[in-house]
Amino acid sequence: MRKRTRFTKCCLLLSLGAAPLAAQAPAYLDESLPTARRVADLVSRMTLAEKVSQMKDVAPAIERLGIPAYNWWNEALHGVARSGLATSFPQAIGLAATWNDSLMFRTASVISDEARAKYQEYLRQGKHDRYGGLTFWSPNINLFRDPRWGRGQETYGEDPFLTGRLAVQFVRGLQGDDPKYLKTVATVKHFAVHSGPEPSRHTFDAVPTERDLRESYLPHFEAGIREGGAYSLMCAYNRVDGKPACGSDMLLQEILRKEWGFQGYVVSDCGAINDIYQGHKVVPTPPEAAALGARSGTDLECGGVYGNLAGAVQQGLITEAQLDTNVTRLFTARFKLGMFDAPEHVRWAQIPFSVLDQASHRDLARQVARESMVLLKNAGSALPLRKDLRAIAVIGPNADQADVLLGNYHGTPADPVTPLRGIREAVSKQTRVVYARGTNLADEVLGPDSTASSVLEEQAELLARGSDAVILVLGLTNRLEGEEMRVQVPGFRGGDRTAIDLPASQERLLKRIVATGKPVVLVLLNGSALAINWAQEHVPAIVEAWYPGQAGGSAIADVLFGDYNPGGRLPVTFYRSVDDLPGFEDYSMAGRTYRFFNGPPLYAFGHGLSYTTFAYDSLRVSSDTVAADGSVTVRVNVTNTGQRAGDEVVQLYVQHLASAVSRPRQDLKGFKRIALKPGETRTVEFTLAASALAYWNVTTHGWTVEAEPVRLEIGASSADIRLSRVIRVR
Repeated sequence: MRKRTRFTKCCLLLSLGAAPLAAQAPAYLDESLPTARRVADLVSRMTLAEKVSQMKDVAPAIERLGIPAYNWWNEALHGVARSGLATSFPQAIGLAATWNDSLMFRTASVISDEARAKYQEYLRQGKHDRYGGLTFWSPNINLFRDPRWGRGQETYGEDPFLTGRLAVQFVRGLQGDDPKYLKTVATVKHFAVHSGPEPSRHTFDAVPTERDLRESYLPHFEAGIREGGAYSLMCAYNRVDGKPACGSDMLLQEILRKEWGFQGYVVSDCGAINDIYQGHKVVPTPPEAAALGARSGTDLECGGVYGNLAGAVQQGLITEAQLDTNVTRLFTARFKLGMFDAPEHVRWAQIPFSVLDQASHRDLARQVARESMVLLKNAGSALPLRKDLRAIAVIGPNADQADVLLGNYHGTPADPVTPLRGIREAVSKQTRVVYARGTNLADEVLGPDSTASSVLEEQAELLARGSDAVILVLGLTNRLEGEEMRVQVPGFRGGDRTAIDLPASQERLLKRIVATGKPVVLVLLNGSALAINWAQEHVPAIVEAWYPGQAGGSAIADVLFGDYNPGGRLPVTFYRSVDDLPGFEDYSMAGRTYRFFNGPPLYAFGHGLSYTTFAYDSLRVSSDTVAADGSVTVRVNVTNTGQRAGDEVVQLYVQHLASAVSRPRQDLKGFKRIALKPGETRTVEFTLAASALAYWNVTTHGWTVEAEPVRLEIGASSADIRLSRVIRVR
């Protein structure tokens, strides 16, 4: 690119009959000038057709101006995706289960290191293809409001506060801390009110209440943009209150830009502009759809409809001046990424290609996977297992499949470790580890050798009876749950689920193996909550491992054999039945998530056990009253009262005791993951602003802080509150 830029400078000067190079270089090539001036100069030199060409995800080169081709589409949900070798961390829902925002920052920093290294290498090779750029369509921070949504695995769970805190750190890790240059661009998506159903996303109208929109569906987006500084946002496929999300003045103009002060660019989800006229049918023609998207503030289209924008200008549907605004936002991002500056001047361009898959990255992938593990049950201290047992049977369709480690939107790890391999590498040399698939993922999904589940069950039972302990590895895969996919299996539809139980084949296997009387440990690999009611009643120990990434097998073994004390917590509620849930297409928050669900959950939001125990005491607050514009400091002592070092996730919830409006049953307002040695005590401190207690007032269309008593609750989960204190907001 540098050679091409210099060549262009010379061509421009020769065509103008100019003399000295430095004196005649166009402003957009002058690195000493402010970015805004450089961008304005470049856009002013472009024709209408050239401007339109740059508003599509595949942007062609403009040779006469020295603008190289660029493909805006790249992915980095839990590692650089779809671009060859890359460190693969746990799927996003597993990242959320760490409840560790500093670890999230470290993870995103490694991802962006590898992203920059790949980009510079692609440039050296003259490649400008998809999945080779610096603009990443990650993170997905939609609210996982319903466990049936197949893409919930891509999110940080059901709580807007937890999602927001993790999103801020992920964005900061991707974009870096240089005052001039972005390391990469992070894109928060999908804006807004988007979480299924997958099969109807191109026609669906999500209709939340005004309060649900403001209190549940938007706070984490605001945090990602205003605190995290995300420079890009992706608008969703669906409509919101009748308006296409990519053509909504309310979302993209009033809220995003005017209220939140967003200065970056908006990209459409792929095909979402087509949906404006084909799916939602709010306008009849492609030019009108293109004009609506661009006018509303969707600057970049993933798709082909924006090719109609030049015609839309001629038809008077949009002005060229409006397109100048769109194009200016796009090129501001490219200048901020250093794409028009000498590489030696761009800090991030110095990251060497050798960082890919380096030892420290592999170590971090294992650490993150360890921290994501949630111990759901451990009756009678069934775990940890001894490493010197005579024989261990590892059984299940997820026990030895590398692809199940990764979930969707993944890269290619160099050496993925399956649960079977991790267990074999962890035990003593004298321990015999035997393996059987046991069943297929579902009766309708045959395995690689097309063996019927009944035959596989018999083989597994024989191995189980000859072993001292059984590790059952069950769950789901991205072949069953995911993004708008064809799945012809009972309980699944189009990527979503219609039931939240284990597939019938796996439930049968579970009961058959438990009936042998052997000690059984259940390990789940999945991206969404499972109603494992029978297992909770009959299996001594259960570990939720999510889609744990390249080091998943090692991390699972670390937990099972006690080399690591699990400390992960659930970022979602595990319900007992799909019957406990409102209709999937109902976007009201009533009856959903721990904040509004009134029934008993199978496992509560924030739940997770440990091999040690923790005591809470001495809850104190800086004041019993707080002004509406003030804050209060909350402190609590936490002590490791057990015999092992371990992590505790201390959680702060609030309850409104005399609100004039309906409020959540509980609301998370703070969390900290701390590591404690046996006998160690630490004081955990939270600062709670009164503004965080506000509700959205549908009369004034603004936030209201009430004068009321508020209960502060400190505990180990939303259902395990250890201490509480009432304060008054005045």
